[in-house]
Amino acid sequence: MKIDDLRVSIEGKEIVKGLNLEIKGGEIHAIMGPNGTGKSTLASALMGHPLYEVTGGSVDLNGEDVLDMEVDERAQAGMFLAMQYPAEISGVTNADFLRSAINSRREEGQEISLMKFIRELDAKMGVLEIPSEMAHRYLNEGFSGGEKKRNEILQMMMIKPNIAILDEIDSGLDIDALKVVAKGVNEMRNEEFGCLIITHYQRLLNYIEPDFVHIMMDGKIVMSGGKELAQRLEAEGYDWVKQDLGMTVDTEA
Repeated sequence: MKIDDLRVSIEGKEIVKGLNLEIKGGEIHAIMGPNGTGKSTLASALMGHPLYEVTGGSVDLNGEDVLDMEVDERAQAGMFLAMQYPAEISGVTNADFLRSAINSRREEGQEISLMKFIRELDAKMGVLEIPSEMAHRYLNEGFSGGEKKRNEILQMMMIKPNIAILDEIDSGLDIDALKVVAKGVNEMRNEEFGCLIITHYQRLLNYIEPDFVHIMMDGKIVMSGGKELAQRLEAEGYDWVKQDLGMTVDTEA
């Protein structure tokens, strides 16, 4: 996925202000930054949330123009968003949702068989330490925060996207749940999979080692490095970044 000079507004206010990023297969990128600098806006805009207006730039996925696609077309093309606050959907079981999502990316007549689906679902739920009865509960209905986050990772593991965007997937997780979620992400690592992790905390990156860490401020990426950059942010905060770049940043958006 290649993002070039992306600009995104909400209610007339520009939030993402010329962001550039390229994620290749096999790479895990992490974006960190203070509150209000556009991280979650970026995630929502990439998946086509209707409240966010893309006013400039381009997003390409494997040579296709993402911005010309509807939300379902982006998912079918191989994009996936693990949401910070997943919606509850009554009347649709977890298993039915997952099987429909998998089949939506397959040609007619090539749908996954029920037995293969059940075997894969049981295996992935085992990795994530998800009780088997959760497959038959309505999607996210009555789930705890930790269960919702594990369920988002389960969806990613079953759907097998080309690009996954994880929007603060670690928020609200205790250390044991964090390790389980990280295990699921690490199982996905291969040359056909790229991942963008949006997080406030370096602790997640102790368990999912990123290839690149980016700092986002004032709607754009202002600094990039390796995992040591996240470690410095954890130890020193963001003031040194602002000082180094001579920035005065409004982070109320």
